[in-house]
Amino acid sequence: MKTVHHKIKYFCRFNTLVAVFLLFFMSTKAQQKLNVAIAGLNHDHVYLIMNSYEKAEVNVVGIAESNPVLVSRFKTRYKIPDSIFYNNLPDLLKKKKPDVVLAYNAISDHSAVVEAAAPLGISVMVEKPLAISVKEAARMAELAEQHKVHLLTNYETTWYPSNQEVYKNVKESNTIGAIRKMIVHDGHQGPKEIGVSKEFLEWLTDPDKNGAGALVDFGCYGANLMTWLMDGKAPISVTAITHQIKKETYPKVDDDATILLEYSHATGIIEASWNWPFSIKDMEVFGEKGYMQAINEKNIRARQNNKEGYEIYQPKTLEPAYANHLNYLSAVLKGEIKPKNDLSSLENNLIVVRILEAAKISAKTGKKVMLNGQVSKTK
Repeated sequence: MKTVHHKIKYFCRFNTLVAVFLLFFMSTKAQQKLNVAIAGLNHDHVYLIMNSYEKAEVNVVGIAESNPVLVSRFKTRYKIPDSIFYNNLPDLLKKKKPDVVLAYNAISDHSAVVEAAAPLGISVMVEKPLAISVKEAARMAELAEQHKVHLLTNYETTWYPSNQEVYKNVKESNTIGAIRKMIVHDGHQGPKEIGVSKEFLEWLTDPDKNGAGALVDFGCYGANLMTWLMDGKAPISVTAITHQIKKETYPKVDDDATILLEYSHATGIIEASWNWPFSIKDMEVFGEKGYMQAINEKNIRARQNNKEGYEIYQPKTLEPAYANHLNYLSAVLKGEIKPKNDLSSLENNLIVVRILEAAKISAKTGKKVMLNGQVSKTK
């Protein structure tokens, strides 16, 4: 009987220890989740972060949005309490101190987000591209440096295992030799055609809020990827052609753009469109002894010059820190990743804005626009 009593006592102690461990583990895990503030709800990519919130993968401590229709929509869909919503970001940041502010608003509003957050020592990640102009990008970079905060840009294609695999093969393993040509296709049938929200479409097709049409919306992907592959160097020159194929649908902006980037020993071709029969996001890299294509997020096509036919395969799963923007942000804020010239980095995206601005000038004037070809640096 005594033995049974001891067993019961031991079993109870064991369960207590397990319960304490689980509580500690869950508490630690909860503490590791990012506390984010959301600036704006009129960019449809915001649904990605809200889905993460719904899965308890991130803590949303505040949302700054002045449009009552959007507030009501998100409040209802995600069961968010009134106390989370603020009319503007400065008011939110007076009450809450998030780890980072995520901007889901018009490109023209990105600078105001940095103006509000950076002086408080709060880092910012904006949806692509970084800014509407070189002037605004420079001001944002100045604020980030002055207040020692991170200023990052989020692209869907950054988290594609295929793109990361191509980069490793080309830049680290030197699988295909020196890069000779890069071609990036990004586009779909058009924002109205695929059914984006009314609020998103409103600013996406406004040149004062988005900067252009397809040229900015999709051209930024290629500029971002090519700057990465070119080790953070700006092109020597930029030449662009744009079209308004659907003038009745998009009367104020281009809906198709082709951008040519000239480097000293390579050429980049960016094809961006709202006129394609289906969505395409791919990247081709031609080297002196081989070829690689990120066909889509998960598949790669490759060929060496001494082999017949193409090899098609799927890359390995990405390391957790590069699997999505939340993991990446957490690693950056902890100092585990230094984002110098990676796809989200400020250095890279300052060049992206220069390329886009030069492309707009080229398309308008019909002339090649010369750049200095040097790495952009912020002091």
